[in-house]
Amino acid sequence: MDRASVSSKLLVNEGVLLTMIKLVFGFAFAASCFAGTFIGQISDSSCGASHGKMAAQHGKSDRDCTLACVKGGSKYVFVSGGSVYQIDNQSFADLEKRAGQRVELTGDMKGDTINVSKISKK
Repeated sequence: MDRASVSSKLLVNEGVLLTMIKLVFGFAFAASCFAGTFIGQISDSSCGASHGKMAAQHGKSDRDCTLACVKGGSKYVFVSGGSVYQIDNQSFADLEKRAGQRVELTGDMKGDTINVSKISKK
């Protein structure tokens, strides 16, 4: 084999490898960003999955606790399956209305953050 044919085979193999790498990263990105509907609870970033401490100390409901924590500077979060997800659009109107409630939430999830498009009581 001469030097030119070895070089051209290496370039072809490098091109195939780069294409495969791009495909893998493209699929990984697509899998990490998807629209869906999820069941869970609107909570706050201070309490996360449990309002137990606040309920025990102050006798507050999940709703009252969530609203008090958000008023105090916490952010709304969505809790589902034991995981806490950040909510990207904190000004979404139904967050306050559904605070502390079990809901069906529709939105785009990217990693651990959801951009909410719809919330309804479950």
